[in-house]
Amino acid sequence: MTDDTNKHGPEATDEVFDAAPDAVETAAVAEPDPLELARAESAELRDKYLRLAAEMDNLRRRTERDVKDAKSYSVAGFARDMLAVSDNLRRALDAIPAEAKEAGEAGLNTLIEGVEMTERSMLSALERHGVKKLEPEGQKFDPNFHQAMFEIPNADVPNNTVLQVVQAGYTIGDRVLRPAMVGVSKGGPKVVAGENGDTPAA
Repeated sequence: MTDDTNKHGPEATDEVFDAAPDAVETAAVAEPDPLELARAESAELRDKYLRLAAEMDNLRRRTERDVKDAKSYSVAGFARDMLAVSDNLRRALDAIPAEAKEAGEAGLNTLIEGVEMTERSMLSALERHGVKKLEPEGQKFDPNFHQAMFEIPNADVPNNTVLQVVQAGYTIGDRVLRPAMVGVSKGGPKVVAGENGDTPAA
């Protein structure tokens, strides 16, 4: 054995004690500052609070929008069914021959008047609940509100202009309840977008 590997005595003890102060200093440096820990925890809690506040605000807005939509559109299914009834009332009135109307029979005229009043009353009730009738005739065809059923050759009006309404369309709020079934023009001048809106091209 060499003297370097086996030091027993005062010299070895001195070396151990010389190394000890360095270890204590390293331990003191590694221990985190309580103030910094508190600041970090505070920043983390503040971030969590801000995120939670933002989430709650988004939830409140979403809930308000859902409640508003529920109020506005909850009758949509019922209104759609009532439109079918209204269509049948209109078909019944249209099915009466013009000669019968002109003949002026008291019973028939009373029946016609009653059906017309019922149709008006139903449409008025639907309108009170946000259902509005579309009036597309003469307007440019809009696939968001109209459904093209056929084309009508007409060189006098711009292309894709609604010329005939086969079945009335309705909206509820800002949504389409039922698109209008229409006939559109074909063969006229094409419509191009100008500065002041749509203008027919020559």
